[in-house]
Amino acid sequence: MEENKLKKIFLAVVLLIFIVTIGIVVYYNFFYEENDQITDIVEEENNGYFIDNDGLMEPFAKPIIYIYPEEETKLLVTLGNPQRISCSYPEYKDGWNVTACPDGTLVDNNTNRELYSLYWEGADFNASVTEEGFIVKREDTIKFLEEKLDILGLSNKEAEEFIIYWLPKLQESEYNYIRFTSKEEIDEYMPLEFSKEPDILIRVHMQFKNLDEPIEVREQNLQKQQRNGFTVVEWGGTENI
Repeated sequence: MEENKLKKIFLAVVLLIFIVTIGIVVYYNFFYEENDQITDIVEEENNGYFIDNDGLMEPFAKPIIYIYPEEETKLLVTLGNPQRISCSYPEYKDGWNVTACPDGTLVDNNTNRELYSLYWEGADFNASVTEEGFIVKREDTIKFLEEKLDILGLSNKEAEEFIIYWLPKLQESEYNYIRFTSKEEIDEYMPLEFSKEPDILIRVHMQFKNLDEPIEVREQNLQKQQRNGFTVVEWGGTENI
């Protein structure tokens, strides 16, 4: 009798384990199938556009600032949200105190060191991906950047430095989603101010995301930027992970 009782208990435990296992499998399949359907619906409702990556906070990388006054000028250059600065050269304290020459040469008035640009990086940039931008194939990257940076107002030298820095990162994948952040967005994140206001302030910031396959986006409209008078140019970028 005792042996039969043990067999019954054993069979009951095996049956219970079997039922629980089946339940887990059914739940797992249902849960992921439902999420796939939701994803399909979202993509369909957005007409296939690649909308945002949950507003990830990414580094605002490599901004460098070129300054071209019409005559030699002493300037105090300040960033409006210094608490976001993660790195800078020369070291940013209460601003950069420089003498700027028409050819772009800068002199740090605190050290008398000659420079050609000012450099900073920032933390916690809201690097959202929107439904507008460009999808660029690896082999088209150089031509794309040359064309767009000219529209955005960079000189050949400035564009060359931009391309040299970002090209290796862009060529890591077959395709890239690229969007140029608006000046209004950049100004909100990090205002850039001068003791003497420039006639033209160009701020170019490229957001990009590596892709294995192309996606559909609405092409971003870029306005041609002219340069005249006292001109300041800044470029940087953010990789959306």
